[in-house]
Amino acid sequence: MKQVFGVFGDPVGHSLSPAMHNAAFSALGMDCIYHAFRVTPEKLEKAILGAEAMGFGGINLTVPLKEKALKLDFVKPDPLAKRIGAVNTLVFGKKGDIQGYNTDGPGAKQALLDTGVEIRGSRMVVAGAGGAARAVAFQLAADGADITVINRTEERAVGLAREISAADLPGKIRGTGLSGLKELLRDADVLINTTTLGMHPNTDATIVTAEELHSGLTVFDIVYNPLETRLLREARTSGAKTISGVLMLVYQGAEAFRLWTGVEPPLELMKKTVLEALQA
Repeated sequence: MKQVFGVFGDPVGHSLSPAMHNAAFSALGMDCIYHAFRVTPEKLEKAILGAEAMGFGGINLTVPLKEKALKLDFVKPDPLAKRIGAVNTLVFGKKGDIQGYNTDGPGAKQALLDTGVEIRGSRMVVAGAGGAARAVAFQLAADGADITVINRTEERAVGLAREISAADLPGKIRGTGLSGLKELLRDADVLINTTTLGMHPNTDATIVTAEELHSGLTVFDIVYNPLETRLLREARTSGAKTISGVLMLVYQGAEAFRLWTGVEPPLELMKKTVLEALQA
């Protein structure tokens, strides 16, 4: 019988995780299959316990379930996930324990490193204050970046920055509203969009235009559908270096794959599978 893995979320029909993981399982000759399951927040507890009871190998969690899962008594988060306040990967232990991890931060870190970004000491602007922003900002602060979190609701950005500062990590962090964004970007090394702005089907949306960017900047949009968001097009026009959300998707998925199986996944195949799905 095939070992079942999956992603829970609502909505979840757009997820590329099944294609990515199934390609990896097939290439490695593993008798496993990965499905997407629509799960609403009020059904999350039953869904996780049901998956564990049926012998699932592991689960990914996406919007809007990452923070809620951490509040379930039977989910035991690792230290990073606990500090972030969200889990996106569940591992079912042989003794009935359910471990929670957050692979979003490591995925974003690897995407930046792959593109030649030196994280320690870099001046980074992180747009957004939701679950993805928390994961990314915690990871980059732990790696010594100088971070400014910006958000339409300034109080949320300030609150997130205060939480991360309290963790006493090597990096510096502050929060602010959108009013000073142009000035912030002038001195920044990296801009990371962790919001859903520009995601399909609202592909004309962007947090900034080319006039506010510069050629010394690296612009990273964690949105991966469309493959090139308007923000990345604007960045390319300005001469800035760009990083697609596909890299973060693949790297966070690869880390989950390792946690579940203990096997190194075929990264290039996973990237190719996601790119082909987006271009289809």
